[in-house]
Amino acid sequence: MTIIAVFNQKGGVGKTTTALNLAAALARNGRVTYAVDLDPQAQLSGIAGITAGSGDDTVLSLFQRNRPLRELIRESTSGIQVIPSHAELSKVDALFGKGFNVVNRLNASLKAEELGTADTPLIIDCCPMIGVLSLNAIFACDCLIVPISADYLSAKGAIQIEKTLKALEHVLKRRVKRRYLLTRFDGRRNMSGEVLRMAEEKFGEDVCRTRIAENVSLAESPALNKTVFQHAPSSRGAHDYDELLEELLADGVIE
Repeated sequence: MTIIAVFNQKGGVGKTTTALNLAAALARNGRVTYAVDLDPQAQLSGIAGITAGSGDDTVLSLFQRNRPLRELIRESTSGIQVIPSHAELSKVDALFGKGFNVVNRLNASLKAEELGTADTPLIIDCCPMIGVLSLNAIFACDCLIVPISADYLSAKGAIQIEKTLKALEHVLKRRVKRRYLLTRFDGRRNMSGEVLRMAEEKFGEDVCRTRIAENVSLAESPALNKTVFQHAPSSRGAHDYDELLEELLADGVIE
């Protein structure tokens, strides 16, 4: 199983859009694809059309009573196998602290349950802050995708993540593979070019060649509870996420 976490410490950068539409692109290509919503805002779950009456029907119950993930899976209309979130997930830090067993809970569960085969992808949508939830994603993932919207504060958030990942290497005993993805990109704007140059200078070959362009269909689709492929399959947004998937497959990020 290839596990991809999507994370930036700044909100509004296209994190959930990327997690959802990358998972949708995989599902469209005939891959059984899982998505774990680790954001208490539960936006990925909501867009996928999945709501939970209580936290016990969501990933929260993994932390509260170590409930098996396979009991929590619900299929979205786009074919993604979603493990949903709930607002009560925001209490995890206060309830359980940040001990190793807590921040490694998702990783341990995924390894124990073996949800899929070696070529089954799993996408994690993270909350925009460093805490128990995002650390669970980092501990579990094979690769971290960091969306950077074409603005200065988003790039600063990505730089902070790079520092965090380097600090965690001695605990993880490995270097987490990462890819920095430019989102809301408009080549006509000077700021887009400046942020791209900053990212390439800081992160080098870890910057994705694909750029996710500013696109009306991408902005509209969440309000309709649809992926961009369901809403506008011929749009630039759909093309860009198909292109991102092709890049990740070609580079071996997703097997």
